[in-house]
Amino acid sequence: QILSKGELQVSDKERHTQLEQMFRDIATIVADKCVNPETKRPYTVILIERAMKDIHYSVKPNKSTKQQALEVIRQLKETMQIERAHMRLRFILPAKEGKKLKEKLKPLIKVIESEDFQEQLEIVCLIDPGCFREIDELIRSETKGRGSLEVLSLKDVEEGDEKLE
Repeated sequence: QILSKGELQVSDKERHTQLEQMFRDIATIVADKCVNPETKRPYTVILIERAMKDIHYSVKPNKSTKQQALEVIRQLKETMQIERAHMRLRFILPAKEGKKLKEKLKPLIKVIESEDFQEQLEIVCLIDPGCFREIDELIRSETKGRGSLEVLSLKDVEEGDEKLE
């Protein structure tokens, strides 16, 4: 009975270590996915951990770290300048649907980097990662599989040292 239905007792230290590890994992995910909107540079994990402590974030052991990281990003937006790093995409759309579809995609696109319209419409742009699924479904349904969507980079960040004048 105990072996089939019983629960494993976890010591206080083990539980504390597990929660600390989850806290660190969440901070790492947030640091990976987010940038400072002014400089477009990533935040350090230590800075994110400190910010999480400042907003008194408590880890929920039964939720996944990714879900909690998205929740943390939402809460951190209230206290500090932070936003998800944009994704860089390239769409190649057939000429017929291109113009019509571009109007539908416009509200979802943050920045259009280049646009090329010969036989087909090719757009390289930056989007908010939250809109990716919506854009993907829109292109699939409107072009009936003839349009293509390519992820060029998952996060658009500035690397290297900042130049001071």
